[in-house]
Amino acid sequence: MNGDAAERQVRRRARIKDRTPLRTRLALLACATVALITVGVCLASYAVIRYELGHQLELQLAQAATLATQQNRGEPPGVLAGECRYLAAPACAQLVPADAADDPGGPYLLPVTDATRAVAAGTRAPYYTDLTLQGHRVRMLTTPFTGGGADTALQVALRSDPTAKGLRQATALLAAISVAGVLLAAAGGYWVARRGLAPVARLTATAERIAATRDARTRIDLPPGRRDEVTRLAASFNTMLGELEESVAARRRLVADASHELRTPLTALRTNAELLARAERLTPAQRDRASAALGRQIHEVTSLVNDLIELARDEEPRPLVEEVALAPLVAHAVEAARAHWPAVAFTLTVLPDAARVTLPGVPSRLSRLLANLLGNAAKFTPPGGGPVEVVLTRREVTVRDHGPGIAPGDLPHVFDRFYRAEASRALPGSGLGLAMAQQIARAHGAELVAEAAGGGGALFRLTFAPPPGGP
Repeated sequence: MNGDAAERQVRRRARIKDRTPLRTRLALLACATVALITVGVCLASYAVIRYELGHQLELQLAQAATLATQQNRGEPPGVLAGECRYLAAPACAQLVPADAADDPGGPYLLPVTDATRAVAAGTRAPYYTDLTLQGHRVRMLTTPFTGGGADTALQVALRSDPTAKGLRQATALLAAISVAGVLLAAAGGYWVARRGLAPVARLTATAERIAATRDARTRIDLPPGRRDEVTRLAASFNTMLGELEESVAARRRLVADASHELRTPLTALRTNAELLARAERLTPAQRDRASAALGRQIHEVTSLVNDLIELARDEEPRPLVEEVALAPLVAHAVEAARAHWPAVAFTLTVLPDAARVTLPGVPSRLSRLLANLLGNAAKFTPPGGGPVEVVLTRREVTVRDHGPGIAPGDLPHVFDRFYRAEASRALPGSGLGLAMAQQIARAHGAELVAEAAGGGGALFRLTFAPPPGGP
């Protein structure tokens, strides 16, 4: 039962801690730290002051004992001075023999105990005692008397209430300092927490505003010239927002472009489907043409949807990565292109140092990349034009055609999704092939660039990154 209650208490404390704002926890932590330091310093100061005041009083008693010894040599046991109830009076002093039979006839002013007799007899060391005398607090020193006969103790006493008063004043002052220190620590902790977490509060407010409005264009204002941890966090958050904004914009563009590209083939599909639904009104030749058109449009839509799915995935299947021999892969891609484009000539040149090159990758995806590049080159090669030249070096594959080339205004956009230059709008395709090739290249750590070829045509250069530790 006690264990369950303790567990509930722990859970309750954890919930309270989780609900406490970070600013409050940081302020409490700073306040507690400074308060502990302040209280610790005040306690240490109190101990030092108490020791010094007591030590000063004991030095005065030792000086009074030395003076009494010098002034009362040869005196018999008894009271030597008895006016110590006044602050300005000298110390009370009396001589006490070790044997009570040697006591004087009059009473002693200061209390005499067995410890006093032991000091007189030399069997105990000198000691200090706190007591009350005539209504006043005094401190007494009992020490052997060296100014007369043996076996005599000297007792001297001084009022200690000034020392106690000074200690009380120091205690009150240190207590006030401790309270002021705790209050200042609380205010300082709150100020530090508020000041230090202000960028975090702005970051939190920005994140909440983005979550509420779904507007990734919002940014956090960064103070110029500052490079502390919070500023770097805010800068990273701004970078993340930029990437998020770009991702959202790319998704919206993809949806808009896909809807635009799908509208025409879907409309044609619906038209041919409606036409075939009234097949009894068509001649056999018309039915055959409608069926063939419907098949071509289904194939076109299927290819477009597959390309969109692969582009939207934006990643490669890492578990399928293996060491791929580059030369056979390129040769197979060229042979497949020759079969698909029989009217276009393809030439393949493999340099000697590239014959045994391997690199990590997904064979099917690399084949798709090369097929897209070769298909794009073949599409722009005019009938009877020059061949599509493929060259494989140790870390690079180039594909060059002898077509019209790429206009300077189109060159920055050839890898954009659905982008089609004016010269290619009449050619088959959806404008996704080069975008997909670029995505596959990036997934394999390669760089794919397009440039104008010398003497006319376009040149696509695929450069693979060297392996770790490789040349």
